[in-house]
Amino acid sequence: MAKKDVKDLPRLKALYNSELRAKLTKELGLKSVMAAPVLTKVVVSSGVGKKKEDKKYLETVKNTIEKITGQAVTGRTAKKSIATFKIRKGLGGELGYLTTLRGDKMYEFMDRLINVALPHTRDFHGVPRRFDRQGNYNLGISEQGIFTELSFEETSTLHGLEVAFVIKNGQNGAGEALLTAFGMPFERKKEK
Repeated sequence: MAKKDVKDLPRLKALYNSELRAKLTKELGLKSVMAAPVLTKVVVSSGVGKKKEDKKYLETVKNTIEKITGQAVTGRTAKKSIATFKIRKGLGGELGYLTTLRGDKMYEFMDRLINVALPHTRDFHGVPRRFDRQGNYNLGISEQGIFTELSFEETSTLHGLEVAFVIKNGQNGAGEALLTAFGMPFERKKEK
């Protein structure tokens, strides 16, 4: 397999390999560039909730995720029965959809999200800082209309999305430093 030329790499991947990895290693006081935080995958998902019986809604959610990621989605079924929500294990159709992005598609999606989609959000003041202990980041998007890949008809049925950024070596603020270096527009920290 031929090695890709730097011109063929997605913009954020080339930036990470050429500048950000060394900069983060120095900034975080790490001994090796192999200890620097690195983005391993991005998971885009959406649950259908109470509208699990509405076929048009299910198709809209599925098509939206496929169109904005450029990848096929996987339908998710119930793992256990919950009587309150009228859900039976394995039955009742699909309760949500997800797709996992890796490699070049992951960096291209992240570039479009940070530089095109998030600036289209109405009254945007930055994304909240929601990191888990491992340094992974979860971003909730309330409506899919911020993605320019979708036509007006595709945004008439509103639904939300969840985007999870899985980061290797992201503990102790390293994950936040990585996403900040990529240009993720976080909310300003409130002064006490």
